[in-house]
Amino acid sequence: MTLLENKIVCITGSSRGIGRACAVESAKHGATGLILHYFGDQETEAELQSLKEEIYVMTHNHCQVVGVPGEIADSETSQKIVKAGVEAFGRIDVLVSNAGICPFAEFLTMPHAIWERTRQVNLDGSFYVVQAVANQMKSQVPQGGSIIGLASISALVGGEFQCHYTPTKAGIVSMMQSCAIALGKYNIRCNAILPGTIATDINKEDLANEEKREYTIKRTVLGRLGAPDDIAGPMVFLASDLAKYVTGAQLLVDGGLFVNLQ
Repeated sequence: MTLLENKIVCITGSSRGIGRACAVESAKHGATGLILHYFGDQETEAELQSLKEEIYVMTHNHCQVVGVPGEIADSETSQKIVKAGVEAFGRIDVLVSNAGICPFAEFLTMPHAIWERTRQVNLDGSFYVVQAVANQMKSQVPQGGSIIGLASISALVGGEFQCHYTPTKAGIVSMMQSCAIALGKYNIRCNAILPGTIATDINKEDLANEEKREYTIKRTVLGRLGAPDDIAGPMVFLASDLAKYVTGAQLLVDGGLFVNLQ
């Protein structure tokens, strides 16, 4: 299937984890161009290079890739992302606002710097890139596009060591709802994906605790942790014309973790 045929897809935080899986799945589904944001240090530079090579081999060079390094919490980075995408491809059809961090911390002793940094990356960064890309989607011909905010099951439930993180993810859900209203007149759809526990670098240390890992697995009704490509499929759906009447929605992708109260 080529659900994203001829579409230009922009993904933040693309060098690893969910962002990387979304990039690969977009290429598999026929995207002709990828604008891939990454942090820009030595590690993510190497990761992005390997991702470019993977996509090149997979698509026989039919999907062009533009990498854009930068600190997503800096509003200038979002402007650079749009500029690079438009210079390379002339338009942006899909935005996956994925970049995020989750430095686990105890609430009562949490340094304010951790709160500030988490909010700046997760919420401020998402706002900046959504605003910048939405302005491009409004001005391009044909007008419109699909914006997908990566939130979390943590937007719906609490976590003892996530008092700084859960509000940012709830904020992304709320932002997608309001942006759906603000941008619908420009044919721009805005939706949120709420992943459950996905095995990525963001929770690698937390899940190294074998007892907690097994507890989390048992809480899901499918009996396993999520993998990054479990999120990439729903992302492709929301980005594609299959979801052309879906906006302001939240898609929970958690293996049944949330409903498994008993």
